[in-house]
Amino acid sequence: MKSKMKIRKGDTVQIITGKRDDKGKRGEVIKVLPKNKRVVIQGLNMRKKHQRQQQMEGRTLETGIIEFEAPIDLSNVMLVCPSCNEITRVGTSRDEDGEPFRVCRSCEAEIE
Repeated sequence: MKSKMKIRKGDTVQIITGKRDDKGKRGEVIKVLPKNKRVVIQGLNMRKKHQRQQQMEGRTLETGIIEFEAPIDLSNVMLVCPSCNEITRVGTSRDEDGEPFRVCRSCEAEIE
């Protein structure tokens, strides 16, 4: 069964638990990993990787210390409502045609 994620790419989220320097910060979701229930947030949860020189198809890959955004568990972030600008849980509702849409639980506004 396919897992339905309530947070999508492009949403603004806030980290509610985790590292001290990232806790409470907001950022935009740049990648969603539904199989692992994780999200990648732009500029947050930064990791460093020591990359060796490698040759692939006649080119050399970037070497040295590379910084990248690591995935963070979905339970450690909350969606920021675009209308009331507060962190909120996400609910679902249906319109007249039966199509589901996301709803902010605090202000009842539709989240596109």
